[in-house]
Amino acid sequence: MKNKSYIGTAFIILVFGIYFVPKIIDRIKNNDVVKGDRLNIEGTPTSTKSDLMTIGKAPDFSLINQDKLTISNESYKGKVYVVEFFFSTCPSICPIMNRNMKLVQEAFATNTNFGIVSITINPENDTPVVLKKHAETIGAKGINWNFLTGDKTKIFEIANKGFNLFVGQNTKIPGGFEHSGFFALIDKDGNIRCRKDEFGNPIIYYDGLEQKGITAIKQDITKLLAE
Repeated sequence: MKNKSYIGTAFIILVFGIYFVPKIIDRIKNNDVVKGDRLNIEGTPTSTKSDLMTIGKAPDFSLINQDKLTISNESYKGKVYVVEFFFSTCPSICPIMNRNMKLVQEAFATNTNFGIVSITINPENDTPVVLKKHAETIGAKGINWNFLTGDKTKIFEIANKGFNLFVGQNTKIPGGFEHSGFFALIDKDGNIRCRKDEFGNPIIYYDGLEQKGITAIKQDITKLLAE
């Protein structure tokens, strides 16, 4: 019985060596050993001429801004821009996001090749008139900072399926809506871009609530503007 056990163990080791060892060696050669299989999907992030990663194309959108003008992703063609999802009556994270986005805006206020897209997830309340007042209240003065509203179903689809940034309606929480506190960074060609974390994996989105995330996105906007 012991001999059979040794034979079985040896067979398993042999199979492991034949199948997995070459893969491990390849990952070491390609400096890929820290990456998990979660990155091996369609649209795998790729390197570009800067050290930022390309995640994939940002979704198309066409919505109405605070001045009742139609703004789409084509309006930002050739520009670097940041996207966030919020709502004007948000009692929790939105004021922090607004304050931090204003810091981003102030850093690039005179650059016509930079813009910000703030999309409401409560369009029933956030009409162009409401959004214009909200922009004035928080001091949003960027020449390319648009606060957008439109059909709620389309907006939720842009967020949840297009950007994969969670938004949802929840009557059990203050404000009635919930959403992520992340900012998406888009390059001049309409691609979602980001830096890598300490393990070499793409962060995908930037933390809009912490100073570390704001510092990082400002640095990376500068890089993309120079491309």
